[in-house]
Amino acid sequence: MSRFANTLRRLFARKIVLAAALVLLLVVATAIVFPLISGADPNETAVSQRLHAPSAEHWAGTDELGRDVMLRIVHGARYSLLIGAVTAAGAVAAGTILGMLAGFFRGLDGPVMRLVDAMMAFPDILLGIALVAILGGSLWNVMLALAIVYTPRVARVVRAATLVLRELLFVDAARALGVRTHRILASHILPNLASPILVQVTFIFAYAILAEAGLSFLGVGVPPEIPTWGTMIAGSLEYADRAFWTIMTPGLAIVLTALSLQTLGDGVRDLLDPKLKKAS
Repeated sequence: MSRFANTLRRLFARKIVLAAALVLLLVVATAIVFPLISGADPNETAVSQRLHAPSAEHWAGTDELGRDVMLRIVHGARYSLLIGAVTAAGAVAAGTILGMLAGFFRGLDGPVMRLVDAMMAFPDILLGIALVAILGGSLWNVMLALAIVYTPRVARVVRAATLVLRELLFVDAARALGVRTHRILASHILPNLASPILVQVTFIFAYAILAEAGLSFLGVGVPPEIPTWGTMIAGSLEYADRAFWTIMTPGLAIVLTALSLQTLGDGVRDLLDPKLKKAS
């Protein structure tokens, strides 16, 4: 417990990292708790109250169908965070496997990395559009497409780390003792990849939230009836000139969440950097 407390203390020594963690905690807690206690329907329309400015009754105003924008932002946080989490988990799982195989087995390095290079030759948003067009525009298909898009990033990082680890003495010792290859990968290589993988999780989480908003903005993302932050912005474009709050508030939610994730990722990277550890 003292070691864990010391790690947290070092992580949150920078106030900006602590602020980012608090913002993320607030977003996650609100997304989980508020819908449970409010019981309100985020898709409930009231045409007589359409495009009302922020007020005591509607803190963030109403949209073109009279729906409460703040209520939709809170409910949409569930979907946006789910997209980020599932995309990060899928990309990290697939990228870790590909990177370990490419880094550990010399015969697989060339074919796997040429595939990775070919995928990374396309801009993320264009590759995402192509995959969603092939798979179809559902929530799970968007998450699958984004996971495929970000898998090469993880694969390259994991491959580079695996190339170093496979030449170290503890791996040679395991081979000399007759440990099977899959045991070496699972028990010796994978635990030592935790640091770069953890950093990649935070960054891909943020990238996925931004990418979903971009796909929805272009009309190829999540279906409009699902209140993600991206679909809220896409559905309010026509009314942005007279009801700026319909775009500004979900946009602010995206920016704050993505920026907090990136800042926390920077803090984790600095914490796990052996050079900075030695300097401290």
